[in-house]
Amino acid sequence: MEAMVRSSSIRGYFDVARRYELNPFALVQEAGLDATSLTNPDTLVPVSPICRLLELTAEKAQCRTLGLRIAQTRQQFGTGVMNILLAHKRTLREVLLAAAQYRHLLNEALAIYVETAGDTVTIREELLVQPGTTAVQAIELAVGALAQHSSALLGEHWKPHSVHFTHVAPADLTFHRHFFGCAVQFGSDFNGFVCTAADLDYPNPNADPELVRYAESLANPLNVAVADSTALEVRKAIYLLLPVDQVSIELVAKQLNLTVRTLQRQLDSSETSFSELIEEVRRDLAVRYLLNPRYPIGRVATLLGYGHQGSFTAWFQARFGMTPRDWRARHRK
Repeated sequence: MEAMVRSSSIRGYFDVARRYELNPFALVQEAGLDATSLTNPDTLVPVSPICRLLELTAEKAQCRTLGLRIAQTRQQFGTGVMNILLAHKRTLREVLLAAAQYRHLLNEALAIYVETAGDTVTIREELLVQPGTTAVQAIELAVGALAQHSSALLGEHWKPHSVHFTHVAPADLTFHRHFFGCAVQFGSDFNGFVCTAADLDYPNPNADPELVRYAESLANPLNVAVADSTALEVRKAIYLLLPVDQVSIELVAKQLNLTVRTLQRQLDSSETSFSELIEEVRRDLAVRYLLNPRYPIGRVATLLGYGHQGSFTAWFQARFGMTPRDWRARHRK
């Protein structure tokens, strides 16, 4: 089952495409999407065609910063119940928690994880897409949109230390540095931000608890998980936690506010298991990391939870029929 996103996730796309003298409707059709469905911001569409649309448009426009330029159109939270709910939360931390709570109304394909270590906070974002799907522009749009919303919420008090991307850097970083206003690191272990805890807990000057409660009363009846959503949520958690060597069924169950027994029962009903989902995610991430030439194989092994490169090589060879080094050589562009 592929994760779905609302068409509002690419709000601003049509204007940016026209700015590059492209026909956005023709590109939407070429990517396998229905242009008329995208006019309704609440329409659910599969995430993979959205990624294809963004990559196709970036190629046609010869613009490596397309995702950020779409994010740049988001000067503030939009209209609608969810945007009102998020815009008036007391802190950015509460916004991120609400985004996770109401993920079914926002973007099922996007996973967000907040990790606090002393005064430092890491906000990690991950997109769940079909294996082999290029999502560079989509992840830059997601990270850029979070930066725009954080800035709209906190103004000058949003001052991240750095922004990180797992993909390879473009030749020119001028726009990225101007957009984020902080250090930009590519080839990182995660996508997202490093900031201070004070950033997340700084009071939102526009907070309105009454308005939030009203928006929640409207959103709660609609925030219903679809069938098999537990397996999807577990996959998202594994994508986020596996590279930082924190993945366990106990931790994932805690993140989903479930007991381990309940989580196992729900996965059984979806005809899968926690170990099967770890295996699925590990295979997907192995391909993703090995396609990045800047990742040494030893680092790939560590990111996939292996303490020794030899163990990773044995696992990889059993599943792909060749060593990681041979696979990388065969798939080198």
